[in-house]
Amino acid sequence: MAQTQVVQATNGGARTPNSQEVALSFASAQGFELMQRAARLLASSTLVPKEYQGNIANCVIALNMANRMQADPLMVMQNLYIVHGRPGWSSQFLISTFNTSGRFSALRYEWVGEEGTDSWGCRAWAIEKATGEKLVGSTVTIGLAKKEGWYQKNGSKWQTMPQQMLMYRAAAWFIRAYAPEIAMGMHTAEELAEIVDITQDDYEVHEVEANANKDVIDVEPDVEGATDGTETVEDAGPKADKSKGKPAQATMEGPGF
Repeated sequence: MAQTQVVQATNGGARTPNSQEVALSFASAQGFELMQRAARLLASSTLVPKEYQGNIANCVIALNMANRMQADPLMVMQNLYIVHGRPGWSSQFLISTFNTSGRFSALRYEWVGEEGTDSWGCRAWAIEKATGEKLVGSTVTIGLAKKEGWYQKNGSKWQTMPQQMLMYRAAAWFIRAYAPEIAMGMHTAEELAEIVDITQDDYEVHEVEANANKDVIDVEPDVEGATDGTETVEDAGPKADKSKGKPAQATMEGPGF
């Protein structure tokens, strides 16, 4: 005990050369264990979204993404959405992450066309600090939104708040073009809700495939040719009298092919 105190006093409370700080990571057993401990803590909290409450695996994934982005884990959890089974960022989070990256100036927007017409739209731009170059993104217009089918979708915000949606879409395209590592290859939640869609025809096809092998099939028992080695009519005794003349029903459930 005294020796430990002497070492601490000599080093001024600093870490010894042999000690190493363990970081959250999948690359080492210690880092992975630390990540699981942090995930269990977050999973037990009621402040995290419901997708993470009691779900250690989801918390581990969120921690890994936050570590790669150098972002706060709770912020990542609150801005990561699952749309049609695919993860996506909120547009606000993606823009704020870009603005605070330190590599570019804050995003700004240039407007084109006349408001109220299909030509109205905008494009995002920013200055790359390392080179001083002005980077300009693709132009998004109301006409483009209509051609892509975003504008007409049920519950679409393009009709109620077109200016906001134009800026969100222009920013998302700009970031994936000039800083894809910030988006980590993922779309925004708004994009996923518009890109992934199920039409009536698709629904009918999937319904037929799902129920293709669930029809009840009447099977007449082959009394004379029963050679399965289990039991014949002669061996069955009284049981055969009860089932004689009644077809056996069997359901075939398969993967749909």
